[in-house]
Amino acid sequence: MPTLTDPVAQLREAGLRVTRPRLAVIDALGRQPHADVDSIADAARAELGTVSTQAIYDVLKAFTAVGLVRRIEPAGSPARFELRVGDNHHHVVCRSCGAIADVDCAHGSAPCLTASNDHGFSIDEAEVTYWGTCPDCAATPAHESSILIREEPHA
Repeated sequence: MPTLTDPVAQLREAGLRVTRPRLAVIDALGRQPHADVDSIADAARAELGTVSTQAIYDVLKAFTAVGLVRRIEPAGSPARFELRVGDNHHHVVCRSCGAIADVDCAHGSAPCLTASNDHGFSIDEAEVTYWGTCPDCAATPAHESSILIREEPHA
């Protein structure tokens, strides 16, 4: 689970002031990769006592702008944030519970950056999202019954 080894130094190196809300957000993301804003706000409030949701949005916007945090937006899910940046990794998302896990590029450093047709774009990043069912959801009886093949009655 990626964390910033020295969050204070990282904030200063990025040109950001060191504030308690910023440190609380980094701490929350270190403990909850792929967290949404509400989860981050809850964790920050548990540490600080009080902080507005708008302040959390502002911190995340600043972190994303300087490259300390990556924002991902799986279809049908609120924006998620993570500390793992700069390596063009991908994600796998559970269709049942929404769990998200990191997936490294399959070959080389970033093979997916070579598009079959770039349409003249200068490509610098690719986002690949794998969709499926996580092991916990796959093991539940409700999921097992939902994947049963139903046969049509013979006419």
